[in-house]
Amino acid sequence: MPLHRLIRLSATLAFGLVLQACAGKAPPSLALMPAPEAFDSGAFDRAADDRPVGEIPDGGLLYATGRKKSEGNAPGDFYTTERSLVVHLGEARVSVSNPSITWRQARDMALLKTQSKEYPIVVSGVTEYGVLDRSLTPYVDAGQQAAPPAEATARFAAEVNRRLERTRQKDVYIYVHGYKVTFDNPVLVAAEMWHFMGYEGVFIAYSWPATPQATAYVGDVDTAMGMARNLRELVHMIETETNAERIHIIGYSAGTRLVSRTLEQMALINRGQPADGPRYGSKLENVFLISSDVDRSVFGAYMADGILDVSRHLIIYVSKKDEALRISEEITGHQRLGEALDPDKVPSALAGLLKDRRDRISYIDVSDAPEIEAGNGHGYFRGSPWVSSDLMMKLMYRLPPEVRGLVRDPSTGILSFPADYDQRMRRALQYVSSGRIQEP
Repeated sequence: MPLHRLIRLSATLAFGLVLQACAGKAPPSLALMPAPEAFDSGAFDRAADDRPVGEIPDGGLLYATGRKKSEGNAPGDFYTTERSLVVHLGEARVSVSNPSITWRQARDMALLKTQSKEYPIVVSGVTEYGVLDRSLTPYVDAGQQAAPPAEATARFAAEVNRRLERTRQKDVYIYVHGYKVTFDNPVLVAAEMWHFMGYEGVFIAYSWPATPQATAYVGDVDTAMGMARNLRELVHMIETETNAERIHIIGYSAGTRLVSRTLEQMALINRGQPADGPRYGSKLENVFLISSDVDRSVFGAYMADGILDVSRHLIIYVSKKDEALRISEEITGHQRLGEALDPDKVPSALAGLLKDRRDRISYIDVSDAPEIEAGNGHGYFRGSPWVSSDLMMKLMYRLPPEVRGLVRDPSTGILSFPADYDQRMRRALQYVSSGRIQEP
């Protein structure tokens, strides 16, 4: 075997060990993440209440998945790792090992940032509505589905609307997971994010068919690229068939391949369409690409195709300390979008774009944020309280980056976390709570 192939094979195996995720034993569980730094100020505390943890609003989270349904229906065995040709819609019930504790107690536990592992959350059950009608292809017989796809889609849309009625923010949030996890993982991550946001809006966990095996990287990223149509049509259904005012997508790791490809498809479909006519992404507000395992050059082509004109704002979090992406670069031979650029190596065209189109794109280097090396530097959006604060402040208040406490390099347009970010962030939250800064 040629040396370069041997090196890449070894790197692939190492990559599987680096990206150990919530997978393997059934049922998969997830420890509560450290609380975002914003919670310490008290101004961001929408989630502190005295309801038992088991009483999640609306009974659980909505989900959409491109995985095949499992023959069983036990925790940890709701959907397989195999691809389905369609998108299955439903809702998942989430519970914890000690359901008698309140969310206030769980929140206080998370604020300590030391004991949250004692309270894992699990997916305890699912109720499938049926198949998203827009995901049907000529290879799928609609008549063979358990429920008529049009009825299942209408039921899902009605449930989104019912949930929107009880919340102040008429926003839908879609979380798209990374490599090597089971169906449960995005449900659990979405559940904890929804909790810290005080159950505002409607969260949907999007579970694409990743495989919880160390050697699954190549197959998983192929799947992530190929399933973009399904996410595209889910978003368009929410835009056109629900009362959502805004839609946000939070893409992580290999899942950002799926998200970025979805944006490119929308951009290409929209070409030639009148500005005031029906467009894909018409309600897309914020799209986050976190620890992105997209080929940096390929993403440049996506930008050339017009993806910055799809959503209102695109936020890219990058790091110099992401070991998983470093190994991914070794495997693929190509630099990853989530690897931070050195300031002296930023192409002039990119620097110009980051400055001239700051209303459309934020490129945020998280390398100087505390606890950024969590999960081999790849899990910082949950492991670093500063990063999770910035993410949730953007989701909830839609504030510009400098207002949220970030600083911009005037020569490159790159944003970063200053040493006094926590103080800046607290001031921003005080302004919001006092009404001196209005949400856009």
